Amino acid sequence: MPLEIVRFILGPVQTNAYLIADSSSGDAAVIDPAWDGQVILAEAQKRNWRIAHLWYTHAHFDHIGGAGAIADALNPLPIVALHPADHTLWKTGGGGAKFGFNIDPGPEPTVDFSQGQILHLGQNVLEVRHTPGHTPGHVVIYCQADKVCFCGDLIFSGSVGRTDLPGSSSEALITSIRQQIFSMPDDVVLFSGHGVETTVGEEKFFNPFVSP
Repeated sequence: MPLEIVRFILGPVQTNAYLIADSSSGDAAVIDPAWDGQVILAEAQKRNWRIAHLWYTHAHFDHIGGAGAIADALNPLPIVALHPADHTLWKTGGGGAKFGFNIDPGPEPTVDFSQGQILHLGQNVLEVRHTPGHTPGHVVIYCQADKVCFCGDLIFSGSVGRTDLPGSSSEALITSIRQQIFSMPDDVVLFSGHGVETTVGEEKFFNPFVSP
């Protein structure tokens, strides 16, 4: 069965959260539980999906702000995965205090993402790619079979992630895009952390921030 994907636009900066599932088994994961965890939970319950994983592309507050509410409602707790280079950012609430937000970061990550790591969700296989630049531990999650990539704040439709925050690097971000995104087929759909989806080909040829 193809991966089922439900997108939510949540929180103070309109962050995309993705509830994904293998519908045949009901196994589900939340990629970047941005905010209002109860909204994501309600959708999963309506579909009879079991949220077993919280997968973070990175640890900024607007991508983890709903994790506490989701975890509080689940028994057993979901397995939380984050790249270790973003653990310090997670422990400080994702930098939210700088913007006036003190969030509950939820349960501590217990799985360390790494380059090339394989994830399983029911019958679906996904690949983790380490893409530093927006944050040191930023990753994207790629499902080759379904030609979709959840790319957090690495790249957007016609834009790229901020590199003016602590731990960010514009040089590293552009390198990550060229090596880890532009190496995918042009028809792979990119589900970003903000805004509408796009494709690898669209960004490869038209994104003004990533010169050929």
